Amino acid sequence: MIEGLKRILSVPELKTKIVFTLLLLMICRVGAHIPVPGINGDMAVQLFRSATGGSQNLFQLMDVFSGGAFAHMTVIALGVMPYISASIIMQLLMALVPSLQREIRESPDVGRRKMGRWIRTMTVGLAFFQAGLFAKYAVQLNAGSPGIILQPLIETQAFGIPWLFYLIVMATMTAGTMLLMWVGEQISERGIGNGISLIITIGILSSLPSTLGSILRQLNLDSQEPGQLTFSSLVILSVVFVMIILGTILVIQGQRRIPLQYARRTTGSQEGGGNAYIPLKINYAGVIPVIFASSLLMFPATIAQFIGRGNWFGQFATMLSPGSSVHMVLYVLLIIFFTYFWTATQFHPEQIASDMKKNGAFIPGVRQGKPTQDYLEASMGRITLAGALFLALIAVLPSLVSRILGVDNNISHFFGGTSLLILVGVVLDTTKQIESHLLMKRYDGFMKVGRVRGR
Repeated sequence: MIEGLKRILSVPELKTKIVFTLLLLMICRVGAHIPVPGINGDMAVQLFRSATGGSQNLFQLMDVFSGGAFAHMTVIALGVMPYISASIIMQLLMALVPSLQREIRESPDVGRRKMGRWIRTMTVGLAFFQAGLFAKYAVQLNAGSPGIILQPLIETQAFGIPWLFYLIVMATMTAGTMLLMWVGEQISERGIGNGISLIITIGILSSLPSTLGSILRQLNLDSQEPGQLTFSSLVILSVVFVMIILGTILVIQGQRRIPLQYARRTTGSQEGGGNAYIPLKINYAGVIPVIFASSLLMFPATIAQFIGRGNWFGQFATMLSPGSSVHMVLYVLLIIFFTYFWTATQFHPEQIASDMKKNGAFIPGVRQGKPTQDYLEASMGRITLAGALFLALIAVLPSLVSRILGVDNNISHFFGGTSLLILVGVVLDTTKQIESHLLMKRYDGFMKVGRVRGR
């Protein structure tokens, strides 16, 4: 590991990129500790934990991705969720609107710039809307437990609405989201790794100290009495954690390679190109199906926070609460559905078959054109099922472990689930970029040393 760090730091350009990325990520974490003006952050986080009662909703999902900034009501409480939502909406529009696809194919640079403007505009709108919901939620908490919001802000009202507080929250949190979006884009362009993914990863990793503290408290090392968490349960959790990481790496990097042959290509004395292949990823959709399914199932619980649980909707939300059998079955089915949906919108076998026919490539034993398209669709459908089942297993595993071992949900969800999928995926992607820089440096060094100089 030390030798690897030495090689990384020996490349000045790569060293500059890493330092630049770390500085910007530090700025993001500083914003996670600055509360919105007029809000008592320490009191807010206590009421947030008690109000959710250990259940999950959209607010808690945003709290995980923001590294606890949402519960503390800080300036970056919304995190990058509005940007992610806007990006997903634009991806879906591109898949469903043929004119957008044609524009991107005909002029990629202009199309990407236009898409970037649309995403930023949509991010501002979503951030304003979500910040307004956040302000309403804070007002409700303050009504039950006065002291969260500064009293003059509550007293400044128009038509019974504390407009000044709403304005401050919406303007501050939207500015924080736009700052994170800018930081993410700067990291992607001038740093190392994907900026938005790294911001989410840092937020998730920030919960590691609190998770370790929960483990120590539940072990009850200061007393002779057994704690809620035993050493045997901790060992089982560690083994499951390692197995999940290994399985996640294998599935993320796993692919089915379909061999290709070329009818009109000659390489040296050999014809065909037996090393050519089409890589079909097992987990083509990534972690998007899990986020979609979680958001959809958590939406009733979030609405129930506003209207209360003493009605039929509250009972319905309780039935869909995490940990119940109904929630687990629907969660698995939705993950499988969204995996197939996202793969169908992003994977285009007809385009691949058309490009293969133009280049004179074919799959051995399969005719060009429609038979190739059908073969690719069938192959992708089979491996997508394996990837969807794995995503569903990783997503429900924390709940199963918590139910079997009697472990706290916060601990079990750190050892598996959406957070772990994001962490492993971002680490693998960043590692690949670092390796590509090192490989390019070795290639340049080889060319400089091995260059034949004229006399």
